[in-house]
Amino acid sequence: MSNVHVIDHPLVQHKLTLMRKKEASTNSFRRLLNELAMLMAYEVTRDMPMQEVEIETPMEKMTAKVIDGKKLVFVSILRAGTGILDGMLSVVPGARVGHIGLYRDPKTLTAVEYYFKMPADMHERDIVVVDPMLATGNSAIAAVERLKELRPKSIKFACLLTCPEGVAALQKAHPDVPIYTAAIDRELDSHGYILPGLGDAGDRIFGTK
Repeated sequence: MSNVHVIDHPLVQHKLTLMRKKEASTNSFRRLLNELAMLMAYEVTRDMPMQEVEIETPMEKMTAKVIDGKKLVFVSILRAGTGILDGMLSVVPGARVGHIGLYRDPKTLTAVEYYFKMPADMHERDIVVVDPMLATGNSAIAAVERLKELRPKSIKFACLLTCPEGVAALQKAHPDVPIYTAAIDRELDSHGYILPGLGDAGDRIFGTK
């Protein structure tokens, strides 16, 4: 699992524990997800390319490094990906944003696409796909497959939680896509939910049932 990065920073783990609690309100769940996504963004963007620019400090001119945020695209898998997207954008506000709408067919558990909107010139860009849960892996696999058609420079997948089944499925389909997550939980249940998990992330973010 060399391509799986578990972000075990104490702040990430602490916030994840608070989010898992069933008594966490919609408001606090949303706030914690935003903070956690900001912290995860540091790890996910650790190897982002830098460029040098000429600036002037109050003392003198110098050459300093900046990231080219416009080359980065956060692709949110609707609808739950939005919760991670907001936090990551507050760290990299110059990033572009793409959306891919997928829903899980309740009978077959396969992903069905209903929306796809990306920035232009994707072949020049690095993509970070965001979705709180990597469970069966079907949505992630379908999203990455679709994005590869645009031939981006690179693709990473960032999620809050996953399980051995989800990791194995995504790695088998797309071994070149690194996975960033805060935890690898025990297993999937027969309905495709992660155990112990935190329930349905979309419902908890938006206060729906």
